[in-house]
Amino acid sequence: MKKARKILIFVVLPAILLVASMMLFIAGDGEEEAEMAKGPITIFWAEWDPANYLQELCNIFTDETGIVANVETTPWSDFQVKAFNEFAAHSDAYDIVVGDSQWLGRGATQGHYIELTDWIKERGVDKSMAPATIVAYAEYPKGSGRYWAVPVEGDACGWSYRKDKFEDPKEKAAFKKKYGYELDIPDTWYQLRDIAEFFYRPEENFYGVAIYTQKDYDAITMGIENVLWAWGADLGDYDTYKVKGILNSRAGIESLEFYKELYKFCPPDWVNAFFPENNMAMTEGIASMSMNYYAFFPALANPEMSKYADVTGYFAMPEGPAARVAALGGQGASIITYSKKQGAAFEWLEWFVKPENQSKWGDLGGYTCDLKTLKSEKFLNMTPYNRSFMETMQMVKDFWAVPEYAELLESCQRYWSGYVVADQFTAKEAMDGIAEEWEVIFEKYGYYD
Repeated sequence: MKKARKILIFVVLPAILLVASMMLFIAGDGEEEAEMAKGPITIFWAEWDPANYLQELCNIFTDETGIVANVETTPWSDFQVKAFNEFAAHSDAYDIVVGDSQWLGRGATQGHYIELTDWIKERGVDKSMAPATIVAYAEYPKGSGRYWAVPVEGDACGWSYRKDKFEDPKEKAAFKKKYGYELDIPDTWYQLRDIAEFFYRPEENFYGVAIYTQKDYDAITMGIENVLWAWGADLGDYDTYKVKGILNSRAGIESLEFYKELYKFCPPDWVNAFFPENNMAMTEGIASMSMNYYAFFPALANPEMSKYADVTGYFAMPEGPAARVAALGGQGASIITYSKKQGAAFEWLEWFVKPENQSKWGDLGGYTCDLKTLKSEKFLNMTPYNRSFMETMQMVKDFWAVPEYAELLESCQRYWSGYVVADQFTAKEAMDGIAEEWEVIFEKYGYYD
């Protein structure tokens, strides 16, 4: 009996206590995971007005669901580096990232993004969003029907212009006398070039056009793509990854020469211009037309930010010799693999894609990709640029979305800036150089195997 009591005390009871403590630990861990799944969640994006609008939308989400959603931002110059540093560290700092369209390949193939294919198809998001935005912001590989993000901020390049200058009777008469047709919103790139030349008046500190020239990240590339595609050229073959003979075709070379022609009509020292400079050209009244992403147009329509707000108009990309195309901007929301609050992150996505919340997103100033909202009269008439934005989102194309997009960008940024701004190459040398380097990159990473 004493022996049995010793066994009970020294063997059985400790085992029971160990099992009980383990069960409590597991239960506690499960409760902690369930609690974490409720949020708060952190959404990472670049520092700009749409991120502020998204935080306002998240506040509505919190009021309706009880889940806190915070939008964390960083300057555009740091956005890519900071995001991928966190991904590389498998950090749970962010639950959702509103990442650039070019990130899709890298985010998907390196395991940073959760695949959303079934989720998107079950909810019909692939049908409710504008087709171009699903392809650009969600799908990788292109044409595969596999999705890694939900379109959030539709964006593309468009134009602002000085309505008072275009509508001035004296200017209209002088323009028609010189060019033989009416001064108006340009239907073609050639007409845009004529208008830029007509309004190029350095002696009056007034210039014809403001275009992208910055060498950093993707600025000048986003500008040149608009004419490259309009001339019938392309970045390459998206199925075979062949570049030579496509990018550096006669049409590609001529489109680059045309872009440099426009550069002649820019304000002085326009060697490193991106969205701040191109907006400034309009707010300070020194250019007749300015290329920019639609996301930056709200400042131009705000009288507190531009004394020319009431006389600023907007138009979509003009027609080229072969096509009418706009370079895509914008971002989609991806759930991060390393997030510990994926349940709450999915709840946010579920709430965000509902039509009534897409309408709220548009009301706040976000560029919704929801087709129903985009085509509603309410949205189209909400701002002086929404109508041309809706038109633009039907004709967008994007840069390579492969994981090696950053290497590809560095190459074309260097050559295109070297030709347009620095006179280091001929147009043919620039296009040949990019084509050669891009095929070396694709060969290096096994695209031709």
